[in-house]
Amino acid sequence: MSTVKTTSLRSFISMFLLLIFFSCSEKSTEKINSTNPEEITFIGLSNVGGELGSYSNIRITKDSIHFEQGMTANQKHSEWHKAITPKIWKNLTSSFKIKDLSLIESSPSIQHLDGMDETFQIKTTKNSHVYVNAYSDTHYRQFEEFKIKLENIIPQKQQ
Repeated sequence: MSTVKTTSLRSFISMFLLLIFFSCSEKSTEKINSTNPEEITFIGLSNVGGELGSYSNIRITKDSIHFEQGMTANQKHSEWHKAITPKIWKNLTSSFKIKDLSLIESSPSIQHLDGMDETFQIKTTKNSHVYVNAYSDTHYRQFEEFKIKLENIIPQKQQ
């Protein structure tokens, strides 16, 4: 056999094997993604603004809550941390409907008018969503439900 035919045959076989390899790996990736549903991995809630520069910031992950608050006018700042159980995490995240998160719309900032801006950040295994002053959105009820549940966990503001 000539070397041209051997080289062509080797190239063809190599390309064929690569195609098979990539087609198999794509199928396994699709199976993995379909068995892992989208889940919430992080929730952030902040309120910033007002005449005195008030702020509160809450960051929640599957295992902990971090809460800080303060006021820039009088340079006060306090922090609070707490570990949470999977049951508490599930209760907090049950407030949100993941399929509705991409439908929620923000409203303009009111901070420049000495108002308080409420910002929600929700990260899932597939997306990240940020909402500013989404009060007027029809899906805001789930945020209200979440805040009510959160009030039972976080200590009352001491400013």
